[in-house]
Amino acid sequence: MLELPNSWVTVKLGDFVENEKGKKPKSESKTETASHSFPYVDIQAFEENVIRTWTDGVGCRLCYETDFLMVWDGSRSGLVGKGMNGALGSTLVRIHFPSMVNDYAFYFLQSKYQQINTRAKGVGIPHVDPALLWNYDFPIPPFNEQHRIVAKIEELFSELDTGVESLKIAQAQLKVYRQALLKHAFEGKLTAQWRAENQEKLETADAVLKRIQQERTQRYEQQLADWEAAGKQGSKPKAPKSLPPLTAEELAELPELPEGWGWVKYGDLCLIVRNGISAKPEGDSGTPIFRISAVRPLFFDMADIRFVDNLAGEFDAYYLERGDLVFTRYNGSRHYVGVCAEYRSDEKRLFPDKLVQTRVFSKQMSISYLEKALNSGASRRFIESKIRTTAGQSGVSGDDIKNIPVPICTTDEQIQIVAELESKLSEANQLDQTLTIALQQAEALRQSILKKAFSGQLVAQDPNDEPAAALLARIKAQRTSANQKSALVTRRKRKETV
Repeated sequence: MLELPNSWVTVKLGDFVENEKGKKPKSESKTETASHSFPYVDIQAFEENVIRTWTDGVGCRLCYETDFLMVWDGSRSGLVGKGMNGALGSTLVRIHFPSMVNDYAFYFLQSKYQQINTRAKGVGIPHVDPALLWNYDFPIPPFNEQHRIVAKIEELFSELDTGVESLKIAQAQLKVYRQALLKHAFEGKLTAQWRAENQEKLETADAVLKRIQQERTQRYEQQLADWEAAGKQGSKPKAPKSLPPLTAEELAELPELPEGWGWVKYGDLCLIVRNGISAKPEGDSGTPIFRISAVRPLFFDMADIRFVDNLAGEFDAYYLERGDLVFTRYNGSRHYVGVCAEYRSDEKRLFPDKLVQTRVFSKQMSISYLEKALNSGASRRFIESKIRTTAGQSGVSGDDIKNIPVPICTTDEQIQIVAELESKLSEANQLDQTLTIALQQAEALRQSILKKAFSGQLVAQDPNDEPAAALLARIKAQRTSANQKSALVTRRKRKETV
């Protein structure tokens, strides 16, 4: 800790604070009634100001607007917020600093949140470590200076919050821009001028689909010839089957495409559509296998891996190959179900059964084009409509993925779409990174303000202020007097009992 002004004192936080953990009410009501008029202040009420139940207050511990509250249990343990009137929830602690500006103490604990949260204790559900929290050195300035510090913090935070809000609005607008860009790309709007200038390169979707079917037939004939040349060993290759075509009703629900474009079911472009392996990952060595979270829209996180034992080679057939499009089959968040990313590596990596590997056989289709199309527009809306949620997990099936409608056009136009998208998306990503860095700098500035506040550097000292030592002596005297009165009452009750 930096050297503090002479008018300040330092105490152990636990020697000075009043705190009380909440309790679960014995009686609750979903609506406020005459008998149940106390709002139950749980995590949702604390964080979102949403009251879900009311209680009669019997056996409860109450909290007030003059307090502030700390999350004691769970992933957000150590988070502090302004208090509210009601019955204190069992995962929260009421904190009060007697004879002090409580907002000063509130901002002090806010400055410690990251440390308290990352050093939480407990197996399963983490909770605040009391040994850490109550042993903080708590710097106390004169009472009047506490007011000045709080006023200055709130002035600076207000300006900072305005800037942060502008940055977040810009990020949200950037997200909308990306979505609009992808939507326009796969409705033909992004390359309208290119088509007008390159009529000689255009052909109908029917012509493209005919060549794709020829590729499929030729591939099967080659597999059959290889099988016969090998003396018909192993299973005979199966003749490829096309999926049922899109019905008139299904086509009517899809957006209108430019002349010459068409729709195809994604499965009709694929050689492989299959789930991964169900082997349980363990240890920190072996064959890398991706986590579900490795796949995000248009992004494959190569570092998001665990390991499985594949020394016997039983999973060799499940290695991903460059150009595979990998989908999420299940996820806790619907937002990430049915999204896909292209595997752009030659490293041997496995994938779990909650991911789906697909491999496109046709040279008529750009993999990068398909990756972007499948994550946007009508293709994305289709897979979202197929998501089913059971026991907190949302998912789709391999058949749902096969039936995703994909807009197709000539290979030359696919390449043009990818080039224009990657150029514009790259610019958007750079701007997004700039905004992210600015937000990180804003948070660093917030911490710098708090650091200065609690080292006596944020506001000037006033020699006319009563020193904090006098305030502390008065508080101790009040506490001693209160303890003596409490002890006297206790002795009287014992005598009466005797």
